[in-house]
Amino acid sequence: MARQTDTTVIKKYANRRLYNTGTSTYVTLENLATMVKNNEDFVVQDAKTGEDITHSVLTQIIFEQENKGGQTLMPITFLRQLIRFYGDQMQMVIPTYLEQSMSAFSREQENFRDKVEGTMAAAPMKLMEAQVRRNTEMFRQAMAIFNPFMAGALGEGAKAQAPVAAGAEPQKDELAAMREELAAMRERIEKLDAKKAD
Repeated sequence: MARQTDTTVIKKYANRRLYNTGTSTYVTLENLATMVKNNEDFVVQDAKTGEDITHSVLTQIIFEQENKGGQTLMPITFLRQLIRFYGDQMQMVIPTYLEQSMSAFSREQENFRDKVEGTMAAAPMKLMEAQVRRNTEMFRQAMAIFNPFMAGALGEGAKAQAPVAAGAEPQKDELAAMREELAAMRERIEKLDAKKAD
């Protein structure tokens, strides 16, 4: 059985300097980003209190990466929706959902890389476009569980671009079921409003 790599402790000092206790050197957020990309496990602790501040430091790394210019990872629509979830009753389930979505996306990317490497004749751009469509549709369907209205807003463009596949019929059935559910909800609300008026 392989021995698991120890988690590196990074200490953050009051002057905002980060100290890697594994290498006994000061590091930057860029160095920590590289460690993440290399799958090196680490925790960041406040040097004075010992408090685990890994979450806030990783968030800071994302903020810096998004502000570098060029391509950003998080579209404005996604950021707005994420902000709306703070304080919402769904806030507790969002972290698990996002974690599972990113894991699924990573697995899909690995499958995509395998296909590209294994198929020299296939056009890489077409494979990439198909993969993006699948991932977008998967994200839209998952978000429908939490917020059907938001999923509709995110998915209109994706639905318009999505190729007609052999499995398109079940999606139509799901859409029809959702519409019926919404109509039933509207009817119940109208009945409640009518009772209040009486």
